[in-house]
Amino acid sequence: MASTEISLKLLIDTKGRKVLFAEVGKDFVDFLFTLLSFPVGTVIRLLSKNGMVGCLSNLYKSIENLNEAYMQPNQDKDTILKPKVTVGAGYNAPLLLTDDESINRQQYFMCSKYHRNVADNPSTICPHCECLMNIEIPLVAPTRTGEQRSSDEGGFVKGVVTYMVMDDLVVKPMSTISGITLLNKFNVQELGSLEERMVTFGLDEGLKLLKESLSSKSVLSGVFLGNTGA
Repeated sequence: MASTEISLKLLIDTKGRKVLFAEVGKDFVDFLFTLLSFPVGTVIRLLSKNGMVGCLSNLYKSIENLNEAYMQPNQDKDTILKPKVTVGAGYNAPLLLTDDESINRQQYFMCSKYHRNVADNPSTICPHCECLMNIEIPLVAPTRTGEQRSSDEGGFVKGVVTYMVMDDLVVKPMSTISGITLLNKFNVQELGSLEERMVTFGLDEGLKLLKESLSSKSVLSGVFLGNTGA
């Protein structure tokens, strides 16, 4: 895991009690983009102890409480309850909401006689020699050339710029013009009512953000100012 805490700079309208936007680095943007790769089962598991809304939590608990005797012999409840977040070679985003068990690094295996067959399960039997395909093959990230070779940051976006994340999680590169445009959009009349605030974003905030993003269009305000359901 690359990091467990991220620093953000918020611009807050203190009169309207609203976060206008957050000034962030690539680590926070990578985190937001990572959320889209989460299986539904992972989202429910993360939010089940934090007030998951709707009926999906009931479905999750039903599977949890179901006796293994009712499951097909080739099926495991954890496949549904604790699905893996597959992470490719060279990936280095801050997975604040995952633990080591939920991160599935891509692995490939072959048999000890090195026939030209590859499997993603070490218990697979080689069709040529009937040996276990349990010899792991190193997964190599794509060769980078030119501009690609200049950065080993990993993640999804480049770290050469600062990014702006709106209250509704719209993400765009930061610029002076976009900041001024946003102030006009929200009709901010008194610059004195604006406050810059540095905040730390960790596991608790990550869970709140995930929950807010499923039910609100004022996510940052909900996480950092306690405004919910807006």
